[in-house]
Amino acid sequence: MDVAGKRVLVRVDFNVPQDEQGAITDDTRIVESLPTIMSIVDRGGVAILMSHLGRPKGKPNPKYSLRPVAEHLSALMRARGVAVNFAAECTGPVAESAVQQAPFGSIVLLENLRFHAEEEANDPSFCAALAKLGDVYCNDAFGTAHRAHASTAGIASHFAARCAGLLIMKELQYLGSALANPKRPLVAIMGGSKISGKIDVINALLSSCDTILIGGGMMFTFLKAKGLGVGSSLVEEDKVELAGELMRRAEAAGVRLLIPVDTVVASAFADTADTKTVAAEAIPDGMMGLDIGPQTETLFSDAIRTAGTVVWNGPMGVFEFTNFQSGTRAIADALAAATSSGAVTIVGGGDSAAAVTQFGHAKNVTHVSTGGGASLEFLEGKALPGVIALEA
Repeated sequence: MDVAGKRVLVRVDFNVPQDEQGAITDDTRIVESLPTIMSIVDRGGVAILMSHLGRPKGKPNPKYSLRPVAEHLSALMRARGVAVNFAAECTGPVAESAVQQAPFGSIVLLENLRFHAEEEANDPSFCAALAKLGDVYCNDAFGTAHRAHASTAGIASHFAARCAGLLIMKELQYLGSALANPKRPLVAIMGGSKISGKIDVINALLSSCDTILIGGGMMFTFLKAKGLGVGSSLVEEDKVELAGELMRRAEAAGVRLLIPVDTVVASAFADTADTKTVAAEAIPDGMMGLDIGPQTETLFSDAIRTAGTVVWNGPMGVFEFTNFQSGTRAIADALAAATSSGAVTIVGGGDSAAAVTQFGHAKNVTHVSTGGGASLEFLEGKALPGVIALEA
C-alpha cells in the first residue's frame, strides 16, 4: 500500500490494563502494533490511530481517556524521533484539526472511540465522520476483529484503499495455518471456567485435531457426564449431556479427548482455603476442584511435548491464586519445551496470554495472540467482520 504523503487511519487495539494512577501495566498490545505504525511513518505517511479503552458505556469518562496511552506511546517513540499528538476527540473539528496539522512522518492518537455509543452501534454517520480523517484505512486490531463496530466494519466501505495491518496478518497466518495445514500431531488445550463458551471451538476442533486436552472449570461438567461426583465444583448442569455427546463424538472421530485424572480441591474459593489432591473420581462432598492435579500435569505435558502444533486457550485452574497455579504453569512450561523442540505453539489471548506472560514464557512460544474472543471465533470457523470488511 502506498502511504507516502497520505493520512492512514489505523484501527489499533490499545485496550491495555492500567493501574489506579493511569500508568500502563502491560503494553504488549501497543508494542505489537508498532511494526504497522512504523511502516506508515517511515514511508512518509501520518499514522492516525483510533482505539477503544474499557467500557465507558457510550459517553465520555476521564477514567477511560486514551491520553495516558498517548503519553506511553510518545515515550516509546522518543528514541525514534517520532512525534505523537493526542486529539481530545475522535471525530469533528478537534480531531480534524489535529490530523490536518500533523506533519507527515508523525502519529496522531484519537480519543476513545467508545465515548460515542455510535461506535458499537456501527452507526453510518459515525463511520462517515471517522472516514473524513484519512486517505487510507488499515485495520490492525485483531482483538476487536470479531466485532462489527463502526471502526472495524462499517468504516471500510468509505475507502477504496483499505488493508490489514501487519499484526492482523501475523494473527491470521498463525491461526490459519494451525487449522488448515498443521504440523502433526495437532494438540488443542481447552481450559477456562465454562464449557458453554468453548462448545463451538471443541466441535470445530474435532475435525482437525489429533488430541484435545480439557482443563479448567469446564472439566467438572465432563467429569459429571462420565457419571462421577464433583463435590461443590463448578458445573454447568444444562451442558452435562452435551459434554457426554462431545466425548462420544471424539471417540467416533478417533480424537483423543483427555479429561483430568486428578484435581486439587479446596474447602472454599480462596487462596487460603484448605487444599488436597484427589483422584478425579474421589472428589469429596463439599469440596471444589480449583486446578488439575500432578498426574494430569504429566499426562497433558507428555501430549504437548510430542506435538507438532499446539493451540492453547484457557487456564487449567484459578491461576490467580498461588495454591492453584501449578497446572497452568505446567502447561506453559510444556509449551516452551515443545517450542524448543520444533513445535509451533500458539497461545490464545485473554487469560492464556496473561498466564504465559506471568510464568515467563511469552518469548518462548511461537505466537501469543492479542485477541482472546477473536481467536476463539476464528478457531470456531466463524468469519471475522473486521477482516471481511477489508475484502468486500
